[in-house]
Formats: sequence, structure tokens, C-alpha cells
Amino acid sequence: MKISYPALLISLACLSLGAGGYAEDSLPMAEPGSVGMNADKLQVVNEKMENLLAENRLAGGVVVVARRGKVVHFEAYGKRNLATGESMEKDTIFRIYSMTKAITSAAALMLEEEEKLDLDDPLSQFFPPLKRMKIWKDGNLIDTEREATVTDLMRHTSGLTYGWKSSKPIREALRSAGVLDRNKKLVSMINGMDKVPLQFQPGSDWVYGCSTDVLGGVVEVASGMPFDEFLEERIFKPLKMKDTGFYIPANKVKRFAANYNYRKGMLTMIDNPKTSRFLENPVFKSGGGGLCSTASDYMRFLLMIANGGKFEGKRYLTKKSIKLMTTNQVPKEAGWVTIGKQVREGIGYGLGFSVREKMSKWDPDRRLGEYGWGGAASTHYWVSPKDELVVLTLEQVMPYSFSTEWALKKPIYDALLE
Repeated sequence: MKISYPALLISLACLSLGAGGYAEDSLPMAEPGSVGMNADKLQVVNEKMENLLAENRLAGGVVVVARRGKVVHFEAYGKRNLATGESMEKDTIFRIYSMTKAITSAAALMLEEEEKLDLDDPLSQFFPPLKRMKIWKDGNLIDTEREATVTDLMRHTSGLTYGWKSSKPIREALRSAGVLDRNKKLVSMINGMDKVPLQFQPGSDWVYGCSTDVLGGVVEVASGMPFDEFLEERIFKPLKMKDTGFYIPANKVKRFAANYNYRKGMLTMIDNPKTSRFLENPVFKSGGGGLCSTASDYMRFLLMIANGGKFEGKRYLTKKSIKLMTTNQVPKEAGWVTIGKQVREGIGYGLGFSVREKMSKWDPDRRLGEYGWGGAASTHYWVSPKDELVVLTLEQVMPYSFSTEWALKKPIYDALLE
């Protein structure tokens, strides 16, 4: 389906809050040519999305493309619920899982700027029991050479894991401590992690894990506010991210997408939006993967980051903090970002985002300096500072897949005129 961009702008301006609620806080819009993009080439995005739908790779999705701070493409595709036949809408609410991490990192940097924490602070400064943490190595518990720090949490060099590829003692300790249990309070859960072994000496390697969940606890302790309240007051309300939170209120359930498992060409619903656990406010607020959001909300956050920490006249973070988030902060000896057995050659990690450090065969359409991340249900975003480009794609398919990002990346870059 082709889009008339002038018509799109008019329709966005005329939408009522009752239709979904994003009109009042609509994104800054522009026609593609005014920001150096080819409108005809950008239409390939629609073709690629229709192909993915036809191949049954996803039930539906939303794609937003912005350049130079202006949105030039904002479209919904397919269904948000195959069983009911409900169409995907631009204001559909998605489980964004690990896209939560960048928001938690931004919150921590706000506190660093206010001198309420230091990036070199050891974890025991916030959670005294964690001073006793050990490392599991060659069948033995050994002492750490130094404590993990706030920086280690933000760049995933703390040694804390999710347990995916960890040894049995680490997996058992994570279960015993109830790590990521939705019924545990954030700070008490973290204080109970003192017997969870680290996978390596802090700062010596990179592993994806529950570091950003612990960072959420750091935000809570350092700010003196419940973690979710801090996010609401300091990020969501000012940025007008009114559909972002740790659960779906009753009056928004109708906009919540179903989540699917993809296997051998088949999509099977694995989380019904009418009975989802996300309908209940969890005790544990996961800074690593607990949020739900909309395309409009999350794009406002990304535009703030891409604009050096400022959006619609308000500064949220300094340019120094944004640089720390969007440039590689992982020591060379730690190697490239690795998820399971997948070594993402050329990809480092800043204090909140993965960063393309050098070109490689892995995701060859990426640009140097490009940063981004995604969420477990195959949500994605990437930002190319050199091209002043921000792209967000939302869908709900597990296990995580790069299908949409990789299908769209080249045509979107090809649409750049200058």
C-alpha cells in the first residue's frame, strides 16, 4: 500500500485522542524531500513489510523513520491480533522488553549529572551485601579483583548474566535468589543476589545479563524514589510518553498487541493481550526488560537521544552523557558483543546502546557509528548519527529475529539523497 505523505500529515493532525491518543503529542513530521530523502525509494519499506506479512514472519508491525529530527514515514501493517482480526494501529502498545535498557541507562546518567552517583561507584555503595560477591571459575568460587561498578552495569561488563550459557551453579543461584521474579521488590531482590556468582572478573569481558535490572535498583537508591516513579517524573511525563509503563491499564488493553512464536512458517499466540501478565502491575520493576510502549512514545525518546539529549526545547541529558551512551565503552580485551554463540563482529557497547565500531560480515548494511538495540519480541531501533537517521520497528514475535531490521535497513539507507 502506497502512502500519500501530505495526506499522512493531515490525518495525523486531525486524529482525536479517542482514536488512540498520540495526536496531542504527535511527532514532528516532514515530507521526505525536505530532509534529504527520496519519497519513492522510501515506499520500498511498504513492499518489504508486506513481503514479511505474506511470508508469515510477523502478524503485524509499526515502522517509523525520521531524519534531521523529522518523521518522514510512520505506518502500521498487518494485524495486532490474528485471532480477533484487529488491525495493527499506529498507537498499538507493544512489549518492548530490552528496549527498556536504554531508558534505565538514561535515568542513571541523569543522576550522575546531578552528582547523586558516580559511574565508578562500586555496587556495594548501593547494596552492601554485594560486597561479598564471588566469581565461579573452574569449579571454584574465587574473590573478585575489584567490585563491579555502575559503569560495568551499563556496558554489561559486571559479570552478571541471565544464565543462558552460564555454568549450572550460576543458573541455580539465579533461580534460588529469585532474580527477575515479578513478585519481588527491586532493592530487596538485588540485596539477595550476594550469593549469585559472577561469570568473570568485572571489566574483563562482556556478557548480556541482568546488569541493567540492578542498574534500576541503583536509580531507586540514588534518587530516593521508587524506580518506576523516577522514570515517570523525569522521563515519561516530560517527554509526553503517556503510553509507556510497566503494565497495561484497563482502559488501554484494547490497544495491546498479541505476542507470537514463529516456528517453521507458523505463528502461534503465546501471550493473549486479554489475559497477559502485563495487565497486572508487577512488584518487581525490571529496568532490563519490563516496559511496554508505543511507536510514538519510544520515538520521542530516541529523537531526544539523537538530538544530543534535547527535545522540544527541554534538555534531558548533556552531550557528554549522550556520547558515553552512543560510543563504545567496552575494553578491547572484552571483545565484541556476543549473544549465546553469535559473535557480532565489529559491535561494541556504550553506556546503553550497542555501537558499530568497524565493518564486518555481520549485519553488513550497518553504518560506522550506528547505535541501537532491540527487545525479545523482535522490536528494533537504530540511529545513524552521520546520516541524522533514526529508525524504529515494532512487532511481537519470539524468539528474537532480525528479519524486519535486516529487510528494511538497506532500502532506508538507499532512500537517503544527501
